[in-house]
Amino acid sequence: MTLHFGIYPGGILGDDQGIVRPVRPDLPDRITEALDALQGDTATLLVRAYQSFAATVTPLEPPTPADPETYLQRGRKLDLVLQFREPSGELEGWLEFVREAVRTGEPHLASVQICEEPNADLPVVDGSIPNVLNALVEGVIAAKQEARALGHSLAVGFNAVPTFNPADTFWSELAALADDRFRQSLDYVGLDFFPDVFRPIAAEQLAEAVTAVLTAFRRSDLRKAGIPDSVAIRICENGWPTGPGRSEQQQAAVLETVVRTVTALAADLHIDGYSFFALRDADSTGEGLFHRFGLLRDDYTPKPAFETYRRLINELGNPPVIPTR
Repeated sequence: MTLHFGIYPGGILGDDQGIVRPVRPDLPDRITEALDALQGDTATLLVRAYQSFAATVTPLEPPTPADPETYLQRGRKLDLVLQFREPSGELEGWLEFVREAVRTGEPHLASVQICEEPNADLPVVDGSIPNVLNALVEGVIAAKQEARALGHSLAVGFNAVPTFNPADTFWSELAALADDRFRQSLDYVGLDFFPDVFRPIAAEQLAEAVTAVLTAFRRSDLRKAGIPDSVAIRICENGWPTGPGRSEQQQAAVLETVVRTVTALAADLHIDGYSFFALRDADSTGEGLFHRFGLLRDDYTPKPAFETYRRLINELGNPPVIPTR
């Protein structure tokens, strides 16, 4: 099964406390050069971007990367995340925001993800916002309705993080809200996961751990929500930061293991895509866990993992189109 590969090329990222801002600005020419190299001879590469909605918050965090259309050359397509960040949880304006993103996204918009990590109660993601489940369900329906009305071939989905707490109620609560309109609008469910980042995993156990997380996501979490196996899984965010005690060579080895494990599971678990987080470091001299997730250092020079990802994309990618149901 062929995977659709992608990457987040922006500089801003969130940690468990707030926003981490890069020490160097985005340089569109250098980013485009890196994306061209990663894509190689493959037909496309997804460019992941984030845009927030909040009717009562001024100013909002700016979209990241800024002007992602700049990078949509050589057949690259946009993988757009629409974050629900309205503190009150009110949906007024949210669905029109979703519909407008679909209307204006063609011809470069390949997929729309509704909400960002709605099952994670952290300040920078949508699980901390009241009423996020309603925003998720209604947003998925609205996005697919708009795409169908316009005749757009668009993959619509949402994402989540792995659930390790048996008492977690997110998936059962989603099942209670989801109806046939929602399930018939849903093309994929994304997974953000970072094995060996927050919980250490021995190198020889990494493939087994990745297999266990992905299998549980398909066989347990999604089934609790009544989401059928015909709905694809895609890895929306995966990465491994360098830094003190975390070598650049190890980053490349972890990336190789994770991508090859995902590829081996793709047919059985219906996985259709993998996106790496992120293209470059926020701060290559910073010692925090979130400073050095990049394939490039903050001065845009490559780490070994850049060549690893380029090689994997060219070996395992080259899809002709992104399928939707």
